[in-house]
Amino acid sequence: MNAPLNSRPPRQIPLWVWALPPLLFVASAPLWLHWYEPTMFLAINQACLVLPAVVWTGLSLLGNAWAVLGLTAPLLVVAPRLMWAWLCAAPFAIAFARGGKALLESPRPAAVIDNRQMRIVGEVLENVSMPSGHTLTAFAVASGIYFALPLARRWRHGWLFVLAAGAGLSRIAVGAHWPGDVVVGASLGLLSGMLGQWLLVRLKPAHLLPTAWSPRLVAAIVLAAVYHLLAEELDFEENHLMQGVLAVVAIASLVAFAIQNVQALRTRLRHLQR
Repeated sequence: MNAPLNSRPPRQIPLWVWALPPLLFVASAPLWLHWYEPTMFLAINQACLVLPAVVWTGLSLLGNAWAVLGLTAPLLVVAPRLMWAWLCAAPFAIAFARGGKALLESPRPAAVIDNRQMRIVGEVLENVSMPSGHTLTAFAVASGIYFALPLARRWRHGWLFVLAAGAGLSRIAVGAHWPGDVVVGASLGLLSGMLGQWLLVRLKPAHLLPTAWSPRLVAAIVLAAVYHLLAEELDFEENHLMQGVLAVVAIASLVAFAIQNVQALRTRLRHLQR
């Protein structure tokens, strides 16, 4: 019998997997040292012209925290442990992204290349390029959820990293980042998700119950995400429709979560009355 998605795996991360983030970082040195730029960036940016801009802007949403909250909101109801898995990775991802951008004042492609040679979608960004925050976020969410799954079911969810890679590629497609920014973001995001498991395994079972204060706090954050999805333009105007869809998903999840709470309270009251 397959273990449920919400169950705790017997072993979180094999030791050899911890070598992947530093290996990816070192192997990608020619990229973040810009040995092949701007040639590589322009080649990838132009190759992505085969798909319309809305595809790439939609993939970039996978690296926006408000959009991710809307997308993963159903987990709050059906698999809260997986929701916590990527939330536990978030502090590490934020530290890596903010720290990297604060320490490295690296120019973005639009500040170096003649803009007529490349496709730029949305706002023209010119600085704080390294690392790609969207890519880092997407990989942190993907790896956080992936490594929280039972070992026997992980192989079925490799698509999480395909989506994260799509988010990374989109940052080149819209003209926002160099390939090196994206690969470094991917390595740090992968590491963030893995480090998040250290917090996840220390999470008390009570935090998985809908009536606990912590899931209700997460629900409040999801509600804030609904506001941002409906009231703001997240990165690109092309994303308005997708933002609306994600807002509906989040609202439906919050309604289901509220119903869970009501049912749990009714059950508790019945027990007290006996």
